[in-house]
Amino acid sequence: MLFLFSEVTQADAPTRIRVGSHLDVPAVLRPYGEAGASFLELGPQVAAASAHRPLAHATGRPGDVYLCHPFLVHAAQPHHGTRPRFLAQPPLHPAVPYELDRPDGAYSPVERAIRRGLAGAV
Repeated sequence: MLFLFSEVTQADAPTRIRVGSHLDVPAVLRPYGEAGASFLELGPQVAAASAHRPLAHATGRPGDVYLCHPFLVHAAQPHHGTRPRFLAQPPLHPAVPYELDRPDGAYSPVERAIRRGLAGAV
């Protein structure tokens, strides 16, 4: 999640978002399994895998909230405005662990996106 507490314009260092990048990340993570890997190891791989994605900027007014997939590639950028910006990025933890092989097929939206990303990587 990305909470805007002040107006954020293009000049106010809006968070850069790689649109659709949440579909690229599952394939990068797949080889690491449950053990995972460090951000330092994964960061360059995720950046390369999502480099083809278009950029969007998280601009808006105070009170606007962006609800993002946890695998969405995003980054800060330099501030060129004249006013400070105020925002927060608290986590939104899932109520239950992700399960990508549900017998009933009742996947959450996040699980569906992960499965879609994995299917596109095969």
